[in-house]
Amino acid sequence: MLTLTSLGGAGTVTGSKHLLTLGERRIMVDCGLFQGLKNLREQNWDPLPIPPQDIDAVVLTHAHLDHSGYLPRLIREGFRGPIFSTTGTRDVARLILLDSAHLQEKDAEYANRKGFSKHRPALPLYNVQDAERAMQAFRPIAFSTVAKLPGDAELTLRHAGHILGAATADISWGGRRIVFSGDLGRYGDPVMPDPEPVPLADHIVIESTYGNRSHDLTDPVQQLDAVIERTVKRGGTVVIPAFAVGRAQSLLYFLNQLKQSGRLPSIPVYLDSPMAISASTLLPAHMSEHRLTPEICRQIEHMVIVSPEVEDSKAITASPYPKIVISASGMATGGRVLHHLAAFAPDHRNTILFSGFQAAGTRGRAMLEGAREIRIHGQWVPVRAEVAELPSLSAHADANELMRWLGGFQKAPDRVFVVHGEPQASDTLRMRIGKELGWQATVPMQYQQFRL
Repeated sequence: MLTLTSLGGAGTVTGSKHLLTLGERRIMVDCGLFQGLKNLREQNWDPLPIPPQDIDAVVLTHAHLDHSGYLPRLIREGFRGPIFSTTGTRDVARLILLDSAHLQEKDAEYANRKGFSKHRPALPLYNVQDAERAMQAFRPIAFSTVAKLPGDAELTLRHAGHILGAATADISWGGRRIVFSGDLGRYGDPVMPDPEPVPLADHIVIESTYGNRSHDLTDPVQQLDAVIERTVKRGGTVVIPAFAVGRAQSLLYFLNQLKQSGRLPSIPVYLDSPMAISASTLLPAHMSEHRLTPEICRQIEHMVIVSPEVEDSKAITASPYPKIVISASGMATGGRVLHHLAAFAPDHRNTILFSGFQAAGTRGRAMLEGAREIRIHGQWVPVRAEVAELPSLSAHADANELMRWLGGFQKAPDRVFVVHGEPQASDTLRMRIGKELGWQATVPMQYQQFRL
């Protein structure tokens, strides 16, 4: 009997881990870190309900941390199987996992040095060696080809949009066909391809990040232009916390549009994220997986000032002049952007501009909800800067686009499982699927097992 159990990404928008079990064989689809609320983050330290060494393989839909970031921990705890993904996802995962491991090592060292952790000593969830071992387990496969998985399962990956390499996962096993959406991208996105339709499935596992919302259709270039113009008039700096893979590249594309049209002020544009810098260099290596032309890639390269070294980042923070700073992480949960927030958030002339989904419990969500101070490295930092967002710039499909993707199936599945969303978003999408498509839809609870 084939079963499905969500070990993460159920009732929350982070930590995606979905386990398929057939007899004694087990395949995990995605292996993400929990982020946001403390009680969620603490689950990263809890042992999985199944020993990692008993998992035969992992299928990775894409490389964002909430889908891939637990892999080094899984390796550390005994997983020895292959990790299947697209080549683009493997290349992006190398950046994300090594960066995550490095940051965790540095954060633990910083906490021990400053003494603000209650743990003695503070330890990283995993280290760089664990991340490197995870990378050795990757087995990349091409889009739209059938690959054999352990236990005689078959896997087909199709374009999902969202970020470089992102795919939906179509798994046939035990006479059943289960399709996982991963994270779906936008239709008509100027950088990434449309989500590719999937013809058939017995069961569908679909994300619901924006399951209860429709994106603002305002031109993001106009929105970005307005924010930059009013901030520069105040003599301020625009700080954009951005996901290093996906959002950072889209932002650079839109800023380049402003520059080419003569609307971008003569101020420096900094890309202050080693991972985002590296991710941007992957675009020319995967030209078939995005919509940017070689000429646009060159224009972006000439427009932006990259800041690979820590001293470069410190110089940006110290500069009193107007500028645009794109820095990770996108939810302001870690990385160099924290130092920029500590420097620029207290000044009313500046703007903190969010460009993607902000999970509950993150600094980004707190600031968007009006927090007047945020805690950074053990210190409370006042927020006097303007806080704005670009909702039309999200990399996630909204509710209408999720329904559009579901509409591509040629017949009704037995059931749709709605995951990777906050409770209201997931339940709203569940009801909409039932009302508009007439399909049975369920919102799983964590560790709830379903027979397929």
